[in-house]
Amino acid sequence: MALPVDPARYGAFLATMSVMAVTPGPANLFAIATGVEKGKRAALAGVIGMNCASLIWFAGSALGLGALIIAFPLAFHILALAGAAYLVWLGLKSLWAGWKNIESHAVATVRAGKSAFVDGFTVQIANPKVLLFFTAVLPPFIDVQRPLVPQLIMFAGAMIGMDLISMSSYGLGGAALSMRMNEPTFRRGFAFIVGALLICAAILIVSRG
Repeated sequence: MALPVDPARYGAFLATMSVMAVTPGPANLFAIATGVEKGKRAALAGVIGMNCASLIWFAGSALGLGALIIAFPLAFHILALAGAAYLVWLGLKSLWAGWKNIESHAVATVRAGKSAFVDGFTVQIANPKVLLFFTAVLPPFIDVQRPLVPQLIMFAGAMIGMDLISMSSYGLGGAALSMRMNEPTFRRGFAFIVGALLICAAILIVSRG
């Protein structure tokens, strides 16, 4: 029985996807920032949120969303700007926290932020790297002579799996640093770093969008 995807073509896709997954972008920067600010549980919740957004992109791709975005680029441009603005807002909040009286950071508590999943979903749904994937990277690997849905399932499995590993590694790396958040000076300094990371992620969204 023939496989949904040609093995050689799938191997080439895996190699391409592995490079894209580990390349620092809005999603990985967000994972680091969330891990540093809120700890590993929130970082993982954010990763799940981002990958849920990726699944929606895959479902939309099966329904022709990629072609729709190309036909109406303004719609995605507005979406990307909204996502970037949201990241800037989160970044400015962190920068403001860094400017507060250092005594307010003397007792730091790493929280598992209830909104980490939603934040991650918002970042990834407006991530131009995802649009680039569906409009430029994925199409060459699709075999028009084979059923589309089984191919998308295999490609989705690979993408989600690699992104989970990459994003979680970035997020847990940031969370490891959060262990020192009870040190007032360290916590205050990282409030600035988190804010800068989030704003950098927003800049990447705008520049790539």
